[in-house]
Amino acid sequence: MGLKCGLVGLPSCGKTVIFNAITAAGASSYDGSEMNRAVVSVPDQRLNVLAEMYRPRKVVPATLEVVDIPGIETGSRGDGRGSRLLGYIKNVDALLHVIRCFEDGSVPSGRGTVDPVRDIETVDLELMAADSTTLENKIKRLEKKVRGGDKDAVRDTTNCQKVYDAIQQGIPARKQGLNAQELASVYDCQLVSLRPVLYIANIRSIEEAGSEPVVALEQCARGEGAKAIVVCGKDEADISQLEKDEQQEFLRELGLKESSMERLIGAAYAMLGLVNFFTTGEDEVRIWTCGKGDKAPVAAGKIHTDLEKGFIRMEVIRYEDLAELGSEVAVARAGKQRIEGREYEVQDGDIVVVRFNSSR
Repeated sequence: MGLKCGLVGLPSCGKTVIFNAITAAGASSYDGSEMNRAVVSVPDQRLNVLAEMYRPRKVVPATLEVVDIPGIETGSRGDGRGSRLLGYIKNVDALLHVIRCFEDGSVPSGRGTVDPVRDIETVDLELMAADSTTLENKIKRLEKKVRGGDKDAVRDTTNCQKVYDAIQQGIPARKQGLNAQELASVYDCQLVSLRPVLYIANIRSIEEAGSEPVVALEQCARGEGAKAIVVCGKDEADISQLEKDEQQEFLRELGLKESSMERLIGAAYAMLGLVNFFTTGEDEVRIWTCGKGDKAPVAAGKIHTDLEKGFIRMEVIRYEDLAELGSEVAVARAGKQRIEGREYEVQDGDIVVVRFNSSR
C-alpha cells in the first residue's frame, strides 16, 4: 500500500495547478464541484538499477496517491458540503496544504491580501469544525455505556472530551501532544486535524522563493514542527506534461534539481518517518514502504501478513553493496550479507529475503 495524501487549500490558492504539477494528471481547474484523484509512481533511481541487474518480469515502484478536494469554503458548514469534502481525506496519511504566496490581479483570492498565516488558520478552523462534530457524535454514542459504568467507555469519553475542549480553544488535534492512550481513544474518529501537514508555498516564479509570504509560511511551519516546500505551480504543471529528458532541462532552467513530486516525496517521507526497502528476483523487483524503526517482522508484514506471523529471520544486503559489487554472490563472498532476527530495524535501501514458517 502506497503513501496517501490529501490536497487541501482555500479557493484560488492554485491547488489544482499544484495537483497537476505533482501528478501530471492535467486536471481542469474550472470544475470546483468534485475531487480529483491520481496515483503516481514514486521515482527512485535504485529501482532502475535493480531492474537492469535482475531483468525481472515485473517492476513495482512505490506509489503516491493524491486526493485533491475542491477549495474549502469558509462559513459553509451548514450545507453539508464541507463535511462531504473533508470526508474524502479521512483515510489519508498526511495533508498537503497549498498556500497562495503570489499576487495576481487576474486570479482574485477573495480575501483581498496574500496572508499565509491567516489562510492556515482559516483551513484549520474548517478541519476542527468537522472534528468537533465527529467527537460530539462519539461522546453521545458512549453515553449509555458510561452510565452503565463501562471503564473503557469512561476512559474514551474523557479522552475525547479533552481533545474536543482543546479544539474549541482553537488547537488542532495534531498540536495537542496526544499520548498513546488518547490517540487510541480517538482512532476511529479519523480526525482530519490530527493528520500531519506538509505546507506547499505556491509561487509564480522562482524569483519569489524568498518573498515575504514564503518566509512567513516557512516560519509558521517551523513553529509547529512542520515542513514547507516551494513550488512554481504553473511552470511545474506545464513541465510535468513534457517527456522526461525535457523535464530535466526545463527544471534546470528554473534552477531546480528535482521536480515538485520528488521534493514533496522527500519531505513527506521525512515528516512521516518512512523508509523504502526492496525485494528482488527474476519474477519481480519491488519497493516496499515501512516506518523508520519498524522491526523486521513488521516490515515483513508489509509484504504479506503471513510473513509477519511466521517470521523466522531476514536475510539482508545493502543496496549500496549490491550496486558496487554487482551480484548477490559477490556480496555474500565479501561477507556483506547479514542474517537478522526479530529485533532488527529495517533501514532505507535494505534488500531483503524473509524466511518464515508457513504453518503458523
